[in-house]
Parts: sequence; structure tokens; C-alpha cells
Amino acid sequence: MDITNVIKGGVSIALKNFFSLLAASILYFLTIWIPYLNVGTTIAMISLPAALSRGEVINPTEIFNSKYRKNMGNFFLLMALMLMGIQIGLLFLIIPGIVLTYAWSMALLLLVDKGLNPIQALHESNKLTYGHKLNMFLIYLIISIGFIVILFLIGSLGTNQECADAFYLDPLTAMFVCGAGWSKLLQAIVLMLYYPIQLGVMAMIYKSLCGTSE
Repeated sequence: MDITNVIKGGVSIALKNFFSLLAASILYFLTIWIPYLNVGTTIAMISLPAALSRGEVINPTEIFNSKYRKNMGNFFLLMALMLMGIQIGLLFLIIPGIVLTYAWSMALLLLVDKGLNPIQALHESNKLTYGHKLNMFLIYLIISIGFIVILFLIGSLGTNQECADAFYLDPLTAMFVCGAGWSKLLQAIVLMLYYPIQLGVMAMIYKSLCGTSE
């Protein structure tokens, strides 16, 4: 798994599907309060990287498809197994829990996309991510740091002297509170890109590990 190619590919997927992913996210948050329906939409949102990895066109209203609710039982069972395993791992001085988080990170996708049962999904995810967990960690770390740096630079460029002084005391708060209107607008755009890029990167990782093709 090449870190540079995964990040570049993830950004490309995110930009290509930005408006569809944004619309799906908005629909999801608008309907998350509806019981039962929100289970299906949650499963649909989690499984988006599988479709993105194959170059499929994302239809925002697809998250309401009843087929996702058919996975409800296995979804809850898998989530319970993952949470228990990771919590136990965290008790062993944290690191095993972090390792399990990355080892099982593909399980939910495999459950929905490949139709595996919870145990099979965990086993397959552990097998697919073997030898790649460090690269996965570095990819997500680079993306997170990159966004923080970009937001900081945009915020600092749009500040007046008073706000510039505040950066030395509380840079994170000053980054969003202070600054010109154009800088806040740019920050908002950058923040809107964060989730689609996360999905795009996960799609590239899934494609790399599972060998899916467009």
C-alpha cells in the first residue's frame, strides 16, 4: 500500500463525488432522529467507501434503501464484538486496542459489501490489514495534520494584529473566532472537504486491500 497514491487517490475520489457525498451527509443528519430508519442510513453511510472504490456513482437518496436495514442484526452484533475486543485491548496498556482498531477497520465494509457474517468479517479484515496497519495509521495521521495546518494557515493569514497576538495564547480558538470573512469562508470549505476525503481515502485503502476495480 503506497501512502502517497492512497492519499492522492482519496482526494481525487472525494473531489469527484463531493456534492453527492455532501448531500448524503446532509440527508443523514436530517433524518438521524428517526428510529429504525437511522440504522439503515448509518449502515449505508459506513458502506459508502465500498461503492466509491469501484467508481460507482453515488446517489444521495440511496442511503434510504431498505436493503441496508436487512443487515441490522449482523451490524449490531459486529459492532458489539468490535467494541468489546477493542476495549479489552485498551486495558492492555492501550496499544493492543489501537492495533485492533486498524486490524478490524474493514470489517463493517466487508459485512455489507461481501455479505460476510460478523466473525468472517473480523477474520477477513484482520487478514487483509496484516502488514498494512502502520501505513493506514500514517495515512490518517497525515490527513489530520494536513487539515489542521491548512486551517491554521488560512486563519492566521486573515487575522488583524489583535487576533494575531491571540494566536500565541490560544491558536485553536483564535483560528476560528478571529479573522476576516474570506478566511472563515475558506475554513468552512476546507472543513466540508474533510469527511469526503476521509471516505475517499478509506475507499482507496479498501480498493488496495481487496483488489476491487472500477
